[in-house]
Amino acid sequence: MFLFSDTYNNQPYSLVVVMFTADGAQMRVHRKPNKRAGGPKLKGGPVAGGNSRTTAGDPCVGDSCGELKGENEADRQRLQQMRAWRRDFHTHPELSRNEWQTRKRILTVLNDLDIEVREFADHAGVIGVLQGRTPGPCVVLRADMDALPIREETSVPYRSQHEGVMHACGHDAHMAILLDCVRELSRARSTFSGTVKLVFQPAEEDCPEGGAERMIQDGDLRPPGVSAIFGLHVWPDLPTGCVGVRTGPMMAASDRFIARMVGRSAHASQPHKGCDAVVMAAHAVQTLFSVVSRRFDPFVVMALNIGKINGGERYNVIAREVDFEGAVRTLDEDTRQRMSVMVRQVLESAAGTYAGHCTVEYQFGYPVLCNQEEAVALLVDSARHILGPANVRTRIDPVLASEDFAHYLKYLPGAFFLLGCAQDPTTAPSLHSSQFDLDETCMLLGSKIMTSTALAALNHYSVSAECAPRASD
Repeated sequence: MFLFSDTYNNQPYSLVVVMFTADGAQMRVHRKPNKRAGGPKLKGGPVAGGNSRTTAGDPCVGDSCGELKGENEADRQRLQQMRAWRRDFHTHPELSRNEWQTRKRILTVLNDLDIEVREFADHAGVIGVLQGRTPGPCVVLRADMDALPIREETSVPYRSQHEGVMHACGHDAHMAILLDCVRELSRARSTFSGTVKLVFQPAEEDCPEGGAERMIQDGDLRPPGVSAIFGLHVWPDLPTGCVGVRTGPMMAASDRFIARMVGRSAHASQPHKGCDAVVMAAHAVQTLFSVVSRRFDPFVVMALNIGKINGGERYNVIAREVDFEGAVRTLDEDTRQRMSVMVRQVLESAAGTYAGHCTVEYQFGYPVLCNQEEAVALLVDSARHILGPANVRTRIDPVLASEDFAHYLKYLPGAFFLLGCAQDPTTAPSLHSSQFDLDETCMLLGSKIMTSTALAALNHYSVSAECAPRASD
């Protein structure tokens, strides 16, 4: 469902709601007359197949409370169920590596749908397995499960009941979307060949380790047993009804360093008798930021941040030790490795300049998330069929947020996309905000895209296998 400006019988209309059916092939149009002469002034680009323009300034695809408009009862029921699942998850969030009650909720739904499941003794991950009518390729869809250690500050009736824990990154919506995918694909299993694995992954927020590698290992999610994997993330910087994706690097590698500057304490009145760790740390921080701008091509995208500094014992004592922590975000492996070397060099040099020394622990976290071209093409085709070409942005800029979905893409072809979830991206709270919430109508669109992409991928990789050259006898 989307918003357009248009005219009808030569009269301006302020709203045209286009509702696609589940297969995206038909639509209904509802027009409301514009009471203001000349119609509204809307922003956006042209929509394929007409001279209407999409609204960039009014991204909402439903009522202010997130209700679907139109006459598609099946879609309304799907959204109602997804909303119930999502709000249940939101009310009962669990931190990384403690998602046991969340797993129980997921298993209840999967068991009700008579889905084959795999559980694991040492983590809360779940894999649902859907077999089609005949053997064929295997496609994986993934959602993450964990919440964040954030005290929720919303007033919604489904706000977190666990003090200091909140689904502030949309993982509650990701799970609800994947559960709907399970239900829809289960209903369609007699129509496709192959297998779909539905991965509910714990500990995505637990960087640098994360939960993806454990799921890959325990769930046997590598070639040749798997052909491709797909995932999404709700994204409040995009309006509901719009998705963003790109081929190649789309999300950053996220690395962390922990440093300790060590000097020698002395009375503040005799600094020459000490070795000031505060001065060392200050020099190191300033040098890190200036050296980055001189040792790397200015067109190379990266981010360096010092997020925590702690040191000293008393105001009139030369500090012996200062600890600080920082994060490094990069979009290619070469820059990533160079940054790790440079950080160590700068910190050690800064300590040596003031006759001190330092220790550096550099932790490599999630790698760069690189989408594969063939998988992106399958996803984009499905998204365009459901949303319309103008609402599928295929050249978005990479983002410096990180995702452990990147681990899957080290082994498998696949694609990860951003699902618009804001009625107004200019005012929507950001991810990881204590006030984060989303336009729940986005979940129906996300499920349709994921379900359609899974079916398209099964067909694509089945045909590819049939067309592959065979070894001669």
